[in-house]
Amino acid sequence: MNEDVVRNMSPEEDIDGLDNSEDLSSHTGGIKPWDPGKIRITTKSFTLREVVDQISDGDIDLSPDFQRAYVWKARQRTRLVESILLGIPLPAFYFDQSESGAYQVVDGVQRLSTIALFMGDKHPLSSDDLEYLSDLHNLTYSQLDPSAVRRFRSTQIVVHIIEPQTPDEVKYDIFNRVNTLGSPLSPQEIRHAMSGQRSRTFIARLAEAEVFDAATERQYWRRLSNGDVERDSARMANRELVLRFCAFRTCSMEEYREFRSLDAFLMNFTKRIDRTAKQSSISDEVLSTLEADFHRAMEAAHGILGTAAFRRWPIGAERRGPINRAVFEAQANALADHSLDKMLPHSDAIVSAFRNAFLEPDYLKAVTVGTGDTNKVSYRLERTRAILADILK
Repeated sequence: MNEDVVRNMSPEEDIDGLDNSEDLSSHTGGIKPWDPGKIRITTKSFTLREVVDQISDGDIDLSPDFQRAYVWKARQRTRLVESILLGIPLPAFYFDQSESGAYQVVDGVQRLSTIALFMGDKHPLSSDDLEYLSDLHNLTYSQLDPSAVRRFRSTQIVVHIIEPQTPDEVKYDIFNRVNTLGSPLSPQEIRHAMSGQRSRTFIARLAEAEVFDAATERQYWRRLSNGDVERDSARMANRELVLRFCAFRTCSMEEYREFRSLDAFLMNFTKRIDRTAKQSSISDEVLSTLEADFHRAMEAAHGILGTAAFRRWPIGAERRGPINRAVFEAQANALADHSLDKMLPHSDAIVSAFRNAFLEPDYLKAVTVGTGDTNKVSYRLERTRAILADILK
């Protein structure tokens, strides 16, 4: 493993390792906000036994690859179990219901994960973490008094269910308002929680590719206190970069203008991947092409741009900026247009030209101010492509 996996953040770098000076404002296409009348939410009550049964049957999706980033400590899990045994009502949960009737959990993943672990005898209680019921030390669910077991499994929770007919962009905004994990979910975390297995698997595969790690200087790894290293998705920032590349690689600017924001556009693209092959324009063949394009772009970024890849680093500046989303999608899409063999002989010229672009006022604005604006998206994509094409002609 590369020794440089531990990253030191610059003043302009957020916890996700991305440029936090970038303005991610929505694009302006004259499209009105969604109609509040389109919200369709029903409220139901479930017993904990019913919920755990549905989790076991696959009818409730806890998004296991998502929840790994938010694993509760044993103390938090025990305190939740104790609260239930004491009869303290739990805050409401939010589920997204699919057309098939299955549920995806956006708000309440850790609570339900804890309940499922405990009822599966996988979380013994510890007196160190119990505040009132210390006599339950080291007991598992099945070892509780029968009356306590009945009380626990019969506990009812309130679930707000966002129905399938609710438009995706409405769901996205609802989830953005209600999620209550330790810190607010990032836009990509919300998209992930709303997505299906096909898009999750595809985006994760690209985000965890060795060639992406190399191109981003292992930005999404961290060193643990014991010296080991592990992948650190950093609020799924790596997956957002992959998604933005794929979406703009596939869709035209005319398609982008149909959406009221960049978030809505990316959510729609994610949903297009998740539809069945018969319904979706994002076929297996298209995904294979996207994956090949992505790998080609990352190889070029690593082999040609090196430490200048995807960062604002104008000629003459001593310090380079953090990875910038807008720069990533522009440079990656341009690099994906050409073979590495064709570009390698011109490496120095490409690096200089890409860095000089940040000295152009219009280009700099396109990657820093209102980057979701349709005109700025179009400008940075086309300008970066033109810079590269001019060198290779």
